[in-house]
Amino acid sequence: MRKKSGIRNLLTRLPIAAALLLLAAAVSACGSNTAGEGGAANGAKVSAVATTGMIADIVREVGGEYVETVGIMKAGVDPHLYKASEGDIGKLDRADIIFYNGLHLEGKMQEILEKMARDKPTVAVSRDIKENELRAGDPAAGTQHDPHIWFNVKHWMSATEVVAGELSKLDPEHAEAYNANADAYLQQLRELDDYVRKTIASIPESQRVLVTAHDAFGYFGDAYGIKVMGLQGISTASEAGSKDVTELRDYLVANKIKAVFIESSVPRKAIDAVIEGAREMGHEIVIGGQLYSDAMGEEGTEEGTYIGMVRYNVDTIAGALK
Repeated sequence: MRKKSGIRNLLTRLPIAAALLLLAAAVSACGSNTAGEGGAANGAKVSAVATTGMIADIVREVGGEYVETVGIMKAGVDPHLYKASEGDIGKLDRADIIFYNGLHLEGKMQEILEKMARDKPTVAVSRDIKENELRAGDPAAGTQHDPHIWFNVKHWMSATEVVAGELSKLDPEHAEAYNANADAYLQQLRELDDYVRKTIASIPESQRVLVTAHDAFGYFGDAYGIKVMGLQGISTASEAGSKDVTELRDYLVANKIKAVFIESSVPRKAIDAVIEGAREMGHEIVIGGQLYSDAMGEEGTEEGTYIGMVRYNVDTIAGALK
């Protein structure tokens, strides 16, 4: 027979009551090394995982020094088509809390997120936006509502408040810091909202037409008074057909629109077909610039933050359409 060792061996030599006390202490000690319902213990940071870069940016701003934030989707990644890797699933499994967009943006991760929600806080940052403030989705792509809420800065303010509330609930010891960080970030977002509104208003009204590869900028158009046309639908899972290309080409020619925009996370092939078709009809259209739609820029750049991304997009749009 093999010799018993460690706690098990010791327990066999103690009276029952003492053994139970020792076992309880051992379990408690093991549990104290991981983050639990009340937040991280022993000074460890809360481990948070976010699906998109935009959400990860909120969590870093609000969490500050008390939260270790990991974003799964990097620059140039299309969240509509993204499939979680084994490494991603490991990160989600080890996290104390998960933040995702919701509204079917991460459509191919839905089953994984539902599974994670059984064991830990798994939070849709879009949850507090009122139903009547959400744009209609694309039933063919499985979306009841348009998920691109970050293009209305006020909706992203709502997302920030959700993050602050959930971090405070998970880690009440640092709730004051989370709320203070959120208040400071919300002020920056108010200033951003004002900047976007004034910049778009500076474009001549007849030229306020934003044409992009897919219909990601609907909330932007509604909030800031610019007509938005996307070659593809709300989800990039459905490709543009020849009819879509022809109809958009004809609109641009008839309305003498001179610039269209490509997106960092969407192939430009269909947009190039529109430009070529207009050229054959004697109307020149140029690429007004590359916009960040479903993904931010590279980490460490200005466009790698939500505020920097929005300002870059707005300045690019205004510069081309003016």
